[in-house]
Amino acid sequence: MAIGEAPGENEDRHGVPFVGAAGGLLTDLLREIGVPPEELFITNVLKSRPPSNRDPLPEEVEACAPYLDAQISLIQPAVILLLGRHALQRLLPSAPTISRCHGEMLKVDGRRYIALYHPAAALYNGRLIGTLRADFLRVRGYLDEMSDDGDRAAVREEEEGTVRGGPTTPSARAATSGTDAEQLGLF
Repeated sequence: MAIGEAPGENEDRHGVPFVGAAGGLLTDLLREIGVPPEELFITNVLKSRPPSNRDPLPEEVEACAPYLDAQISLIQPAVILLLGRHALQRLLPSAPTISRCHGEMLKVDGRRYIALYHPAAALYNGRLIGTLRADFLRVRGYLDEMSDDGDRAAVREEEEGTVRGGPTTPSARAATSGTDAEQLGLF
């Protein structure tokens, strides 16, 4: 999952996040690290464009908070890319500034976040493009580490005879099959 600041003019017009120049750069950066953009849920802190493209006001962020919180709750992403300072401030208000923590994975309350400069910042300040590319390479490394950790956990669960979805051994499945049927009957 990736979270930006607010829709820009193109995004507001089309009703889709990151379809402008910043979206093009984000797409390129994702493809460079082997992440298909269509497999990433992308949203914003604000759900509509602030007048004159100004920074979001605290009351606007607060008004949109339940929608963003619901999106995160429904999707349950393994990691959230925080694109820019507004996303960072909204989700991790006690985190260091974006200039101090960009490219780092931050673990808070069991969730993983990676703070990144917003692609639009790199379009306005060309010196940031190299930093942003390097940070996306770090994202790839974090994703690889998470995949390796997940693979090791799945092997452990299989060896122990349990998986998140339930028991994996035939005897353990048989012992719980009545419970499953009973639960299904409740719906």
